[in-house]
Amino acid sequence: MTLLAATSWPDAAIAIAGIALVTIIVSVIVWQIFATGRRAIASAGSKEYRKLAEELAEMQRQTTAELQRANDALAHLRTQTQELEQGLKELDRVLKAVD
Repeated sequence: MTLLAATSWPDAAIAIAGIALVTIIVSVIVWQIFATGRRAIASAGSKEYRKLAEELAEMQRQTTAELQRANDALAHLRTQTQELEQGLKELDRVLKAVD
């Protein structure tokens, strides 16, 4: 109690302002440390997402190429099937003509 009684109001106001200033400075420093860490984490994550996106793009190109080859093979099979169908129709027509 004697410390409080011995302190005058102007001295107490200066002490309170000093404590507030130190608290604000420490808060800003801690805030900036966490913000820097957040940016570092975001940067690392961004690199990983970019790498993943590049891998997915390459896989999509490969899939597109494989689908194109499958489509070409299917078109070739359709052509052969139509030719076989025409040959069978011609054979059927010839066999009916012979009977």
